[in-house]
Amino acid sequence: MGASLARAAQWTSVAGSGKGKLELSPMNEKLLNDIIKFIESFSEKHPEEAKYVFKEALTWETSLTSSSFGGGYDIGASQITSQDKDSNGVALLEMDKGTLKVRTLEQAANVIRMAKEKSINEVRMCLEANRDPLVKILGPAFATVDTEDSTVIRMVEKNKTEATEESSLLLRLLLIMQQIDMRLLNSCMQEISKQVRLTPAAVNTDVALLQSFAGDSPNTPLKNIQFTSRHVFSNDCRALPWRQVHGDICYVIVDPHDGDSFCVTASTYGCFVNGGFNEEKQEVDFEKKSEVYKDLVTLLREKSNKFAENISKKEFSSHQETQRETDKDTIMTSEQSVENEKEEDSKTEKQMKKQKDTGKKGKAAKDGKKTMKPSLKWKSLEDSRKNEKEETKKKKKKATSPAMGRRASYYGRKTPQDEEDMSESSDDSEEEEEVQDRRQDAGSDLPSEYWQIQKLVKYLKGGNQTATIIALCSMRDFNLAQETCQLAIRDVGGLEVLINLLDTDENKCKIGSLKILKEISRNVQIRRAIADLGGLQTMVKILQSRNKDLKCLAAETIANVAKFRRARRTVRQHGGIKKLVALLECPPNSTDVSKDVEVARSGALALWSCSKSTKNKHAIRRAGAIPMLAKLLKSPHEEMLIPVVGTLQECASEPSYRLAIRTEGMIEDLVTNLKSSNSELQMHCAAAIFKCAEDGATRDLVRQYGGLDPLVSLLPQSDDKELLAAATGAIWKCAISAQNVARFQELKAIEQLVGLLNDQPEDVLVNVVGALGECAQEPANRLVIRKAGGIPSLVHLLTGTNQALLVNVTKAVGACATEPENMSIIDKLDGVRLLWSLLKNQNPEVQASAAWAVCPCIENARDAGEMVRSFVGGLELIVSLLKSSDLEVLASVCAAIANIAKDEENLAVITDHGVVPMLARLASTGNDKLRRHLAEAIARCCTWGNNRVSFGREGAVAPLVGYLRSEDKQVHRSTAQALYQLSRDPDNCITMHENGVVKMLLNMVGSSDNALQEAAAGCIGNIRRLALANEKARYA
Repeated sequence: MGASLARAAQWTSVAGSGKGKLELSPMNEKLLNDIIKFIESFSEKHPEEAKYVFKEALTWETSLTSSSFGGGYDIGASQITSQDKDSNGVALLEMDKGTLKVRTLEQAANVIRMAKEKSINEVRMCLEANRDPLVKILGPAFATVDTEDSTVIRMVEKNKTEATEESSLLLRLLLIMQQIDMRLLNSCMQEISKQVRLTPAAVNTDVALLQSFAGDSPNTPLKNIQFTSRHVFSNDCRALPWRQVHGDICYVIVDPHDGDSFCVTASTYGCFVNGGFNEEKQEVDFEKKSEVYKDLVTLLREKSNKFAENISKKEFSSHQETQRETDKDTIMTSEQSVENEKEEDSKTEKQMKKQKDTGKKGKAAKDGKKTMKPSLKWKSLEDSRKNEKEETKKKKKKATSPAMGRRASYYGRKTPQDEEDMSESSDDSEEEEEVQDRRQDAGSDLPSEYWQIQKLVKYLKGGNQTATIIALCSMRDFNLAQETCQLAIRDVGGLEVLINLLDTDENKCKIGSLKILKEISRNVQIRRAIADLGGLQTMVKILQSRNKDLKCLAAETIANVAKFRRARRTVRQHGGIKKLVALLECPPNSTDVSKDVEVARSGALALWSCSKSTKNKHAIRRAGAIPMLAKLLKSPHEEMLIPVVGTLQECASEPSYRLAIRTEGMIEDLVTNLKSSNSELQMHCAAAIFKCAEDGATRDLVRQYGGLDPLVSLLPQSDDKELLAAATGAIWKCAISAQNVARFQELKAIEQLVGLLNDQPEDVLVNVVGALGECAQEPANRLVIRKAGGIPSLVHLLTGTNQALLVNVTKAVGACATEPENMSIIDKLDGVRLLWSLLKNQNPEVQASAAWAVCPCIENARDAGEMVRSFVGGLELIVSLLKSSDLEVLASVCAAIANIAKDEENLAVITDHGVVPMLARLASTGNDKLRRHLAEAIARCCTWGNNRVSFGREGAVAPLVGYLRSEDKQVHRSTAQALYQLSRDPDNCITMHENGVVKMLLNMVGSSDNALQEAAAGCIGNIRRLALANEKARYA
């Protein structure tokens, strides 16, 4: 297990402690489950080796309690020992004050059995405490090494000459361990191989393209980029062969515009910054110094803001002539800008002088025409952002579509007291939202506060330490929540001064500055200004200060500023995520607990803002935040719980976080906090459960911990729409499990949900209808929905435009339509026509959901054939959907065609519309769901005219025979029925026989499924009758 842990397992480092931790990733979960299976079956397969006593006990902090142990163990007050002892009388298992020591694999298997559902946590803690378990099991001589290991060879040679019982046992155990190591590594390699990998050709193309764009002009993405070596091997790699074994392809030196040059390793699994390139020795330091990125361009975007800016503007050319022209234009522009700047300087000096004279006369506050102009630094910042805003507008126009404006449900609440300029669960690829830059109008009367703040800024700029502190205190006396005061500080150059004060050595000045910045950074324009002026980098440095007040204020200000993509990226790139995670750790023996709680709360607030970006979510997980968040989730302080739960629910959109929340036992805490009296905390807990309940195991845990009852109790609180959206979302996802639906029935939740179908915002309606759709899978609940008057409301919602809502409504209506009484109501309300019209929707999910809903409507309508024919162009529309590339749409349309074809007239019409060749074209699919419904449709269509002959000519018969090899029994039934219909044509019988259908059908004749039996027997009978007819004809 040493090699697999060292090479395949994904490790992280907990901030502040330096102890290795296994990441809570799907790869590690698979690795741990494989190890558990190996240890559990080890005693049965290798009983002698299982009793081998380790050289040194495996020791770790366990979660087991005395109640977990049964027979075979001596349980004392504080110590538990096994009754089995080694030759020296030492117990093979000992537990003392939570520390467990295990000396044999047999006892390790017992521990796993006793841990039950917590076995994966137990194995994780064991491996984290024993990074190389072979050292403890077999001795230091068997430590895992990166170079060639000749230990086995030496042991075999030694065993030949000096064979003893112990040495033979040791050799067998080592071979078994190496075998399981190979199995684990192979399993991990299969997982890794599924991921997209870089190739030498792709890397060479990227470098060549970037070289053509590189140059000294500021408009180019890079100054220079080149390979470290000119030698290219036969496989197009430039890395030395011994490094190619590790996946290295080549090494690239990058010279960006905004920083020092660095060296990048391009590997098959991605690109990362290495330790550098020594030009004198021509050697590369292979040590990884950054995260691994999927390709070179992604890495450069992260490491160089200038590269990201220029590559998005695309204001460069690879042609030399164009580049020269660009350089000339740049020089001319720069000269012109210098002249303009001089003009602005002279104008500003004159204006300042004039204002000073006016102030002496006492008219400064009265003269509305004389106003302060923005500082020169602000003018340059505005000019530099014009191009960025124009580019953002263009991209937004291209990206805008009806689907983008919709939101399926309420996923996460925005941080309190802020107007947000970011999207929920946003990704780093999203564009920043443009904010209109508002400034005081030169012709408007400025309030007196504006001029008072102007004077205070002058004191800040020119005063000594005492004057600076007094000015800061005076500035805090203003109403800094008022936009006028906020913008006044910015317009008169106060922001630059406040940010500069953060670089001083005087803590009082820093605290005063941060208190002001924390208040004014609630303004959208101010926080962008702070980011433009480099304030975030300074605040990130302050997070390492020993002064707890400073750390709190810096983290809270970061929480306010990091509300847009660029700010969040800046925090991550300057190491802010790890420093913020470190704030979550409360020292156990602290003398100032309240202050530690405040520091942790501030850190959680900042992480909540930063977690809006996907890359930040991964960085937070790698920094070891999950165990700390799990610990803080048990805090009794509500002000602490809100940002902690907010961070968790924001991150729960990632599968790795959902796994961690479940395995770390956080579901129980989320359920507990659902019962809080704080509505905001309840909302975040419900939103977290909403996201986590995508997984079946989590839904079961919510029920086991009694979480369904408090969720239903939140439904009457219809005034708080955000809380209602989160609660209904959690109910929807929990209702996917049938056992949870049974509990919802007992709690009368369905009647309450029906009552919420009217006069609610769309994000609530999406969740309510989704929950009703899941509950309607049970026949009894369909009756409840009808009696509560839910069907008219559901049909009315079919006229909406929200795509997510339409998907859920069609599912709910389709489920209700399986009851004849419900179907009659739907038909009277013209619901089937509305469903059919949704087949024209451009969204494949809506198309598929509508087609599935049409199926039960046709099955349960009184005169289904006439109803379908009454839809003008309806049959042509549904046949045309067979051209779709979406598998779900194809499967649903095939199911609908199978129902439509029950009516002979309708079958004749769709045959004329070319349904046969279109169905035959789909026969080569490998998707079992599509296979099943496609075979049903073919079986139905064979009953008209020469359709069965046409299917044979279109080549649909041979692929259908292959469906019988599927493991899905429903595919077998529908395929056998289709083959039975097709076997009525002699040519089709010959094709089936040539493809070996008889042997497979003979096995299915003995099936317990009567329909499958009859179809298989009928098909074999038709083939046999054809064979007999041929024999008679031959002998006649």
